[in-house]
Amino acid sequence: MKEKHAFMDAIWRILLFLWALTILFPLAWVFYESLKSNPEFFQDIWALPTELQWKNYTKAWNQYGFGQSLLNTLYYVGGSLVLGMFFTTLNSYALTRMEFKGRKVIWGLIMLSLFLPGVNALVPQYVVMRELELTNSLTGLILLSSLGESVFYLMLLGGFMSSLPKELEESATMDGATLFQRFWRVVVPLSTPGIVTVAVFKFLGFYNNFLGPFIYLSDPKKYPIAVQMYSANKQMEYTADWVTLFAGVTISMIPCIIIYILFQKLLMEGATMGAVKG
Repeated sequence: MKEKHAFMDAIWRILLFLWALTILFPLAWVFYESLKSNPEFFQDIWALPTELQWKNYTKAWNQYGFGQSLLNTLYYVGGSLVLGMFFTTLNSYALTRMEFKGRKVIWGLIMLSLFLPGVNALVPQYVVMRELELTNSLTGLILLSSLGESVFYLMLLGGFMSSLPKELEESATMDGATLFQRFWRVVVPLSTPGIVTVAVFKFLGFYNNFLGPFIYLSDPKKYPIAVQMYSANKQMEYTADWVTLFAGVTISMIPCIIIYILFQKLLMEGATMGAVKG
């Protein structure tokens, strides 16, 4: 029996190693391809660079606009994340911790939206954005992204908040705390792992959002990283400067890697606790 368990444990370790390799190898491949010269890339895509071409990053940052697009992305993602998390946290608290007439009906309508294709809202959203003169504007895109609530995030954070003991708020009420004080000083601190989990998911969604910026932005100087990547890829059809494109891809990966390193522990804690308690 022990030999069987040891054999299965070894199999799982090998599978996990192969799974990690499928993630890490493409990242490493893109990185060392970005340090080649263009002739080296076309000669052998698997060979290591003979001389490191760090100038590819300077070229990607300036000539292909990845520097400006990264700044645009930080502004767009930062604004959308702050406003979006504020509204998501408030909505989750109101729908899970407060008792009011019609709450179950509202939850039912929110759940119903899961079955409606999001693409159906593109035309009316564009008409509204155009009438409000918010097209071709990163600020308008922030408002659209942050005010458009996601059912998945409400369910995730709401499930986490609903698992908190109600006695904590009752004790705060007896001590004279207002509704906002109970929300801000009791529920929010205890929900930090869930809030961080939702914030990371939102960050990745905003950061990788292509369709929204592609539809609403017409000025290339306002493109976020996802649209700029598409634009640079189209340019490669005529220039074939692939190593510079790989440098741009590497630049675009850096913020996501930093976020993962900083919030890995809270992200895992929030995901597991939400799965158990929610």
